[in-house]
Amino acid sequence: MRKIPASEQPTQLVPIGVTVREVAAATLAPRKRITLAWLGAFGVMTLLCIALSAGALAIARSVYFSLDEDRHVIYEVVQRKEPVTLASTTGDVVAKVPLSPIFTPEVQFWKPLIAEWALAWEIDPNLIATVIQIESCGDPTVSSGAGAQGLFQVMPFHFDPGEDMLDIQNNARRGLAYLSGGLDRSEGNAGLALAGYNGGHSVISKGYGAWHSETRRYYYWGAGIYEDATSGALTSDRLQEWLTAGGQGLCNRASLSQQNLDLDMVVDD
Repeated sequence: MRKIPASEQPTQLVPIGVTVREVAAATLAPRKRITLAWLGAFGVMTLLCIALSAGALAIARSVYFSLDEDRHVIYEVVQRKEPVTLASTTGDVVAKVPLSPIFTPEVQFWKPLIAEWALAWEIDPNLIATVIQIESCGDPTVSSGAGAQGLFQVMPFHFDPGEDMLDIQNNARRGLAYLSGGLDRSEGNAGLALAGYNGGHSVISKGYGAWHSETRRYYYWGAGIYEDATSGALTSDRLQEWLTAGGQGLCNRASLSQQNLDLDMVVDD
């Protein structure tokens, strides 16, 4: 993952400060989303578009461009509380990158299958591991109060009637199909794809302020863990924070479940 260093940012432009403002007008029809706003040296606002597929870090701003009925330009500025990490997360090359050591032993347990799934779906294995980490911590038997099932915590409506939802390969296929769909919708944006995995693909086109609190938390954990995993770090402060916040209990259960699991049989399947 490559962030834009300060030396490569526009030298005559500085980030502006913005405040959240609700714009309510029947004539507003947002037409273009712009992810970066800068104030020029002479006080003129310049709007820069950044391709989502570029390896970059968008600042915590979103600007929506609209025209009213008289063709006057209107800008609705929505301030994000968290930056959105942009990275190249798909493709046959990125699918072959090594799995980061930051993930817990319960997730590392699945390393052979994560590598297999990464190649099959052409998804960064570290993104797959991030989903497993915060969804189940590697427990293929866990069910949530909302009904989500298995390793990838897939909701029942994603399965065919009679399909074994806890079968590891079935569960992975359904979960990764949904993750892949989120990556397609977000043009490879890992943070948005993670938000979509939790809150539904519809959240991908919405601003952070419109997300439910659960999706915001999921994004906070997931994007932070994934960024650490792709940075070359050996440990992750965000992952440790997640464990302290309650994730450790999930991992303890996963560790017990894995004691009775023969991974070789799953890989052979």
